[in-house]
Amino acid sequence: MHIRTLFVALVLGVMVIFAAINWSSFMAPTTLSLLFATIQAPLGLIMLGVTALLTALFLLLIAYMQASLLMDTRRHARELQVQRTLAEQAEASRIAELRSYLEAELPKLTKEIAESQTVVETRLDRLDKDLQSVVEQAGNTLAAYIGELEDRLGQGKAGTDPPPSI
Repeated sequence: MHIRTLFVALVLGVMVIFAAINWSSFMAPTTLSLLFATIQAPLGLIMLGVTALLTALFLLLIAYMQASLLMDTRRHARELQVQRTLAEQAEASRIAELRSYLEAELPKLTKEIAESQTVVETRLDRLDKDLQSVVEQAGNTLAAYIGELEDRLGQGKAGTDPPPSI
């Protein structure tokens, strides 16, 4: 139990004990004025009745507030569930939309990759041919230099000049 509930129960218990101990004083008749008439009645009993009536009213008010709070909580829970369902549906539709977009874009990307690969292969073939041509030219140039050196060496032996040092 909450401490407030315990406190209220304690106060009501003290009031009941106080009324039981002083019952004869509560029941003693007194002249009471009602603004338009006077009556003889026990003031303590009337005050206990008023206190009991107020207590019952407050208990009804608390029960009403708790019931309305419970209904609001349930209503909010239902609204939250509806919003959660809407969010899940929206996310599912976004995922489906993304999937369809990817399915549409994947063939385009595959085609672009194939085209790029063809371009790169063509370029590599051209570079390979160019490289072979350059290597062949370098080989021819080297062979020409070697032939020229052999010719010079051959002329140097025919004459008496020693070969030039390199």
